Amino acid sequence: MMPLAMMRDGEVGRVVAVYGGRGLMRRLAELGFTRGERVKVLRSGPGPILVLVKGSRVALGHGVAMKILVSGDRE
Repeated sequence: MMPLAMMRDGEVGRVVAVYGGRGLMRRLAELGFTRGERVKVLRSGPGPILVLVKGSRVALGHGVAMKILVSGDRE
């Protein structure tokens, strides 16, 4: 398991947990970051991290991506 921010381009994982305040957790859930959901990193590196979740592209800041814990998953 690792924070979403630590995944590299093209890596796929499943959401294990989301940490943060109620507002952040609710907003991330609305975007599709719920336990067991499959996520794929489209672009990482400096700046926002671009992630594919539930068929949508979502850009997350590094700090927010550090609060999403994922486990590795095979495509």
